[in-house]
Amino acid sequence: MDYGTFRGVLTIIILVVFIGIVVWAYSKRRKSAFDEAANMIFDENDAQQDKDNKRES
Repeated sequence: MDYGTFRGVLTIIILVVFIGIVVWAYSKRRKSAFDEAANMIFDENDAQQDKDNKRES
């Protein structure tokens, strides 16, 4: 196997891995987990505000 063939095979492997990651990221099974992770910052802010409000009372 020469260097050009090796580079071609490596390129195909990287392309397959990339497509696998894209399919995984956009799959319907992962949507709820990604939505939860995206909204986690807002949940932390709400929890902190609740703690602050209890301290003031």
